[in-house]
Amino acid sequence: MKTVLIIHPHWVPANLASVQRPRLMGNYLKQFGWHPLLLTVDSKYYEETPDPLIGKTVSKDIEVVYTKAYNVTKPRLIGDIGLRAFPFLKKEALRLCRERQIDFIWIPIPSFYTALLGRIVHDKTGIPYGIDYIDPWVRDITNQSDFRAKLSQAVARTLEPYAVKKAALITGVSTPYYQPVIDRNFKTPPVHAGMPYGFDPNDHEIELEGLKMPWDDQPDCKPWLYAGAFLPNSHLFVQSFFESVAALRADGKWDAAVRLYFVGTGSYPAKRITAYAKDYGLEDIVIEHRQRFPFLHILNFLSKADRVMLFGSTEIHYTASKTFQCLLSKRPLFSMLHAESSAVDVIREANADAFLMPYNDGDSKEVIVKKLRSILINFQHEVQWDLNLEHLGAYTCIQSAKVLAEAMDKALEIKN
Repeated sequence: MKTVLIIHPHWVPANLASVQRPRLMGNYLKQFGWHPLLLTVDSKYYEETPDPLIGKTVSKDIEVVYTKAYNVTKPRLIGDIGLRAFPFLKKEALRLCRERQIDFIWIPIPSFYTALLGRIVHDKTGIPYGIDYIDPWVRDITNQSDFRAKLSQAVARTLEPYAVKKAALITGVSTPYYQPVIDRNFKTPPVHAGMPYGFDPNDHEIELEGLKMPWDDQPDCKPWLYAGAFLPNSHLFVQSFFESVAALRADGKWDAAVRLYFVGTGSYPAKRITAYAKDYGLEDIVIEHRQRFPFLHILNFLSKADRVMLFGSTEIHYTASKTFQCLLSKRPLFSMLHAESSAVDVIREANADAFLMPYNDGDSKEVIVKKLRSILINFQHEVQWDLNLEHLGAYTCIQSAKVLAEAMDKALEIKN
């Protein structure tokens, strides 16, 4: 069996979206001839609140090696653990590559700075490497035009060409996530493959007893739930949604029992969801919990909500990995996504598009609000939710792990 060294500074019990990538791939790579060896950082160096439950979702097949990092200073100058741990990850990666039979190195990003380790270790050992784009490194920062965002993008445009130049493989959660990387940096493209996060069917079988719901203090409400980060390119969707709800409320066409919950939205730098709600007089029915919740808590919240909401991005390439969580909750789903997002295909295949609002480039807020009116009126009624989840088999993390294994095999074949 071949061995892939996966370098990612966060691991369980960190409750970050990026942890899901090595977890979901690592859980099933052995089925396709690859032993996953994960190099990560000891959790005592993490800033994030640990999630002790997420360990329940990790396969014992994943071998883990821990290293250290510099602690966060006061005042906080460098928070990114990829930077704080960089010299230690580099030293340990080189040691593993010299002492073990490592066939390939795979680096999911962010943290973006760890992408540099692939090139550095390759130059010293000759071991081929691949970079996996969970998020674009060079990206649109229209809604994040502060100094730190601008500096981050200037650094990204400088470092990315160095990091990817000798990569034998480029992967990502979808092809549009990484295609600009190839277009910018390669005359002859390397092996590349897009595979969604997918989902692990076993995760959704874990039910937590006695879990407190975000809406337990309002026992008679009908909770509509959005769970996950509030994205930089979701602002138009949320603003249009709130304007539509306010208009229905003014017309007497809104169910007074509905409460709109946004949980785990994160410490995003732009205008807050609650500020948009206040703009439209909805602060009494919009509740936001910005802190991250344990992964299994989120799955259980979704399955107990009256309705589930999915706000995607105005960008085509956004794949909305949380689509699978929403569908597997088996609750009626309201979704706003770019019409060409791959998530739209998933929703339609699952027969869950009755309350889908597809966005097309150039759609104004007025156009969106007009489309939303009938969707939201119908979404409040009792619905016959006839899901067809048989097509989701193509989107499990098992299938994604297979795609990754085949791509690494191909990259090795070309190298040899």
